[in-house]
Amino acid sequence: MNFTIQQVLADLAPDGILRAAINYGNPVLAQRGEDGEARGVSVALAKSLAHELGVKLEMRTFDAAGKVFAALEEPDHWTVAFLAIEPVREAQILFSDPYVLIEGTYLVEKNSPFQGVEQLDRPGARLGVGKGAAYDLYLSRTLQHATLERADTSAAAVDLFIEQQLDAAAGVRQPLEQIAARNPRYRVLSDAFTSIRQAMAVPRSKEAGAGYVWEFVERRLFEGFVRGALLASGQTDVSARR
Repeated sequence: MNFTIQQVLADLAPDGILRAAINYGNPVLAQRGEDGEARGVSVALAKSLAHELGVKLEMRTFDAAGKVFAALEEPDHWTVAFLAIEPVREAQILFSDPYVLIEGTYLVEKNSPFQGVEQLDRPGARLGVGKGAAYDLYLSRTLQHATLERADTSAAAVDLFIEQQLDAAAGVRQPLEQIAARNPRYRVLSDAFTSIRQAMAVPRSKEAGAGYVWEFVERRLFEGFVRGALLASGQTDVSARR
C-alpha cells in the first residue's frame, strides 16, 4: 500500500461521509427492497467499505449508468460508484478489477428470425438501448450496420423496443429473461455480444482512494463476500469474479 489512510479518507470521505452512487438501472447489482431500502451487491459493498473506513455512508441513487457517469460533472459528486469498465469512462474514472461478470444480449419477439447476436448487425436493423449504458458504449463502437435507438434508461429501452416495433432491445441478460418469462411474446437470445465487467469506480483524480478500493475489492472477492451478497439478493445465476 503506497498511500496512507489519511490520503484515502481525503479522497473518499473528506468530510467523514462516503458518497456512493447506486444504480437501480442494473437490477443484478441493486434493487429496492419491499421496505423501499436499497439492497444488492453494490449496496453491500458500499456499506462494507464505509464500515471499514469508519465513516458514514450516503447512497445516491440513479436509474441509469449514464446518469451516474454524468453526475461527475456536479460540484458535490459521488466519491465511489459501481459501473461497468468501459474505455470511454476511463478518461475520468479509475476502476477496480471487476467483481461481477454479466452478459449483454438481446430481447426479441418470439417469432423473430434472429437466433444469434451477430445476425442483428445488419443494414436496417434497429436496436433499443439505454443511453450511456455499458452495452450502449460497447455496441456504439462495434456495430457495423445496425442502428441504435436510445432511451433514457434500460427499462425505457425495452418499452421503446415494444412501442416502435424495433428488431431487438439490448440489455443485461437477467432482467431481459424476467421480461420474457412474464410475457411469452418475447424471448432472449442464448448467446451474448459482450461480457460486461462490473467494477467499483473512483474519480481519476483520487489515486489513493482508487488504490484502496482496488485492494478492497480483491479482499472481498477472496473472502467470498461478493458471492454471498449476490446470493442474498437473489442473484443466483451471476458470476462473481474469482
